[in-house]
Amino acid sequence: MVQFPFRATHPSPRGTVTNARRRRLLLSYLPDWILTIVLAAIFLSLDHIEGYRRVFSVTDTSLRHPYALHERIPSWALYIIAIIAPLVLMPIVNFLTVRSWWDLHNSQSLILAAALTGSFTQVVKITVGRPRPDLIDRCRPPAGTANPDFGLTSWTVCTQTDNGILRDGFRSFFSGHSSISFAGLGFLSFYLAGKLHLFDSRGHAGKAWLALSPFMAASLVAISRTMDYRHHWHDVLVGSLVGTVLAYFSYRMYYPSLAAPVCHRPYSPRIREEGASENGAHGSHLPMHQTEAAEYSGVRINDNDLEAAPGTVPKPDPGKLEDVWREGNAEESGGLNHGVKPPTGKHTV
Repeated sequence: MVQFPFRATHPSPRGTVTNARRRRLLLSYLPDWILTIVLAAIFLSLDHIEGYRRVFSVTDTSLRHPYALHERIPSWALYIIAIIAPLVLMPIVNFLTVRSWWDLHNSQSLILAAALTGSFTQVVKITVGRPRPDLIDRCRPPAGTANPDFGLTSWTVCTQTDNGILRDGFRSFFSGHSSISFAGLGFLSFYLAGKLHLFDSRGHAGKAWLALSPFMAASLVAISRTMDYRHHWHDVLVGSLVGTVLAYFSYRMYYPSLAAPVCHRPYSPRIREEGASENGAHGSHLPMHQTEAAEYSGVRINDNDLEAAPGTVPKPDPGKLEDVWREGNAEESGGLNHGVKPPTGKHTV
């Protein structure tokens, strides 16, 4: 009988991280989180401003669906399903796999994915002003209202007294429930895929089911929006794609490719490890986890390039980017970092 253990990786080697360094690491990322939260709050507050309202046809049957007073998944439930639940589950996965406090920090970049997605969704909704499938029921045009000759009808014919209901009737494209659910649950799916080494060339159906289950939950959230007649299917499809793309974008900012042999480990911190110097002061040998990452990425790493705490994937010296820019159309990269040559099978320290 084939056993399928959840633990896909061994816990990260435990290194000594002082409280002072931990504070420096967290403070170095504090401006990022403040900026993310503040900008997201600003963009989300735009929900209360008047946006563009497109003209429509009162005879358009796609806009004559009933207005649902009670949604299957209201906004508060969306935030629990797509944001709170993954933020609770990822520390559990962390404990069962890598047991890394730095991975715990990097996994919170799900907040970045949700913030980017929510802000982008809000701007598009306000600017496009597409009518929802239940617009006619929201609008309540007077009996006998007809389109003008060779034209369409404006929202000014509506008798709806609740401006919030009417304003929201022109926020169909694209679906915010779909984009947010795929951003949060999609990030969780990528996180699980990395920890389980889904693409390890061995083919495990159990890993596939487990890693893709968050996408299934996100799909149910998105489909519920068509069941409540809040969105057209095009809105749900585009929102789902946007959420997935931004989830992967945010994930790759902090984690290597899912095809990497070290995909279960986060990228190293931005600040240099304690005891490091420009001339190198880490010793003459790379730890095993850094050797794996170097061989995969094809980057020549010197001792002074080691920024990472144990259990993270080291990054090349940022100063080398100048050489990459000067090279122009150099040989395409075959690893984690753009502009570096593919691995040759040899690693020089």
